[in-house]
Amino acid sequence: MSTPALSPADHHAAVAAETARFVAAVKGADLTTRVPTCPEWTLGELVRHTGSAQRWFSALLRGRIQEPPRSRDVDLRLPDGQDGDDAWADWLAGSAAEAADAFAATAPDTPMWAWGADQHARFWARRMLFETLVHRVDAELALGIRPRIERALAVDGVDEFLVNLPYAGLFAPGVARLRGAGETIRFRSTDGDGDWLVRLRPDGFGLVPDGEPAEADATVRGPAADLLLLVYGRLPLDADAFEVAGDRELPARWVADSRF
Repeated sequence: MSTPALSPADHHAAVAAETARFVAAVKGADLTTRVPTCPEWTLGELVRHTGSAQRWFSALLRGRIQEPPRSRDVDLRLPDGQDGDDAWADWLAGSAAEAADAFAATAPDTPMWAWGADQHARFWARRMLFETLVHRVDAELALGIRPRIERALAVDGVDEFLVNLPYAGLFAPGVARLRGAGETIRFRSTDGDGDWLVRLRPDGFGLVPDGEPAEADATVRGPAADLLLLVYGRLPLDADAFEVAGDRELPARWVADSRF
């Protein structure tokens, strides 16, 4: 599977929905709460990171950038101490509103520079969606809320992660260690469609194209939502959700070197 399971319009709508869920979780919460899945951050820092990413990606969309940006400076319009207890939650909601405006003003197939595989505006909406979704999950876990992930989003998110991971070395240096001599790892959803085969090569790694069936050296099976949390490092490989067959060291090495 190497094409988006959802359309750009789906991605746009899901950014709004996921942000709304994030806002609902943090409204009235103690923003000094530590985030176990992002141990270097408090809940407030998680909110700031997510909203800042949305606003930066929106600026890239509005500018229709054609080369790597030299600066990440964006007017974030951060709240100050006079804005009330829910200022950060309201600011995050405003970030999604800026994103919606940027989506409406930029056709998804507009050619643009992107750090990943798809050099079009639609890359940034899809990337924004999963940046938001995963951090919404982080926030809910920190607050003791059991996260729920729509299955269609989970399938699309696993695909988005695996498609773009080979290009993520700038901020995920561990991917440089994902090399091999043709070994393969299969990630297979147990609750519906969703099957991805990754091959490790001497010069890198990547998804095996659809239509090239092959036996895998290792297979990780689990519900799509749990596979999404696995590839993002939010669930361990030995969680009850997963069944691992074949060479167990191979997916363990993958998980250790692939998180970003």
